[in-house]
Amino acid sequence: MALGSDQLLQLTTATPTDAWRTIVESTVAICSSPLLASSASGEVTKRDRAVGTLDHFLSSSAWDLWEEFGSAVVRNADRLASWWMEPYSAKAILILDGLSLRELPWLLEGARDRGFALHSVTAYGAEIPSETNAFAHALGFNSRSQLQNNGGGSSHRLTPCKTECVDLPWVDCAGLIDATPNWVFWHQWPDAKLHDGSGAGQGLDALTRDVAVQLTSDDFWGFVERLATGRRLVITSDHGYAATGLFFDAADEQATFLKEVLKGGRLAPGEHDPGPFVPPVALQATSPHGKHLLAIGRWKWKSQGGYPTLAHGGLSLLEMLSPFVEITK
Repeated sequence: MALGSDQLLQLTTATPTDAWRTIVESTVAICSSPLLASSASGEVTKRDRAVGTLDHFLSSSAWDLWEEFGSAVVRNADRLASWWMEPYSAKAILILDGLSLRELPWLLEGARDRGFALHSVTAYGAEIPSETNAFAHALGFNSRSQLQNNGGGSSHRLTPCKTECVDLPWVDCAGLIDATPNWVFWHQWPDAKLHDGSGAGQGLDALTRDVAVQLTSDDFWGFVERLATGRRLVITSDHGYAATGLFFDAADEQATFLKEVLKGGRLAPGEHDPGPFVPPVALQATSPHGKHLLAIGRWKWKSQGGYPTLAHGGLSLLEMLSPFVEITK
């Protein structure tokens, strides 16, 4: 599916901020309509490819917009910090590690079905690079593990609060929530599933089936209700992920370059030559987290051990946009 002429004209003549606003809104709209568990895998793949039309535009003719991403798109860490300053008497943030916009329908339908009020549904920018530690640092934590067992301290951007970081079943997570007014809870799913042996290598289909089970379960929503009771709650993520198993094989010269510089990943720290290619297959970026060379667009290449079918760290929309769902009970 190609972008229409009106869309192309709008995106190519708008300011970077306005162009990115349109792109983010379009991506959220593509991903957010309801899903059925019986057809979720095929529908999520279809939506992923629809977002790919925007990714192709960004990597083939508008890669300068990626260079503006850090300033034109509100960073999720900054939005959470400003939201935390709102005068709510009690509040909570649930960070689901690696949650992408693909999972948005389950959250929206589950919230509506279980009597939650939806106050905000949108997306904000991940850090550059879209890595867990970068997001933790942007919030003022040394790492996500610092949050474990209320170890967050008082020098981060979300004070005062009680913190936790675990990879436990939802029912056990619910048991950890006490009457403390403000909570920041970082759960390592679905990123743990994405990277473990049962998720990595099997691709989007296996992860989608697990997501459908987890985000429609009574245990998950019991945990969410425990967090939301008496509190304003935001469900969000540190970054999304790319379904790289659906990506296209890079041409020989580009593939050789990407393999040499990025190995089997989507980024390389430090300053690197981005190559002579126009349009580019990688961009050199400088952010508060240092200098990195990042894969741009939807390319994959052969690498030792096989290129992963799910990954993050590069520049594609479903890697770089984090859902932001605000609810109360």
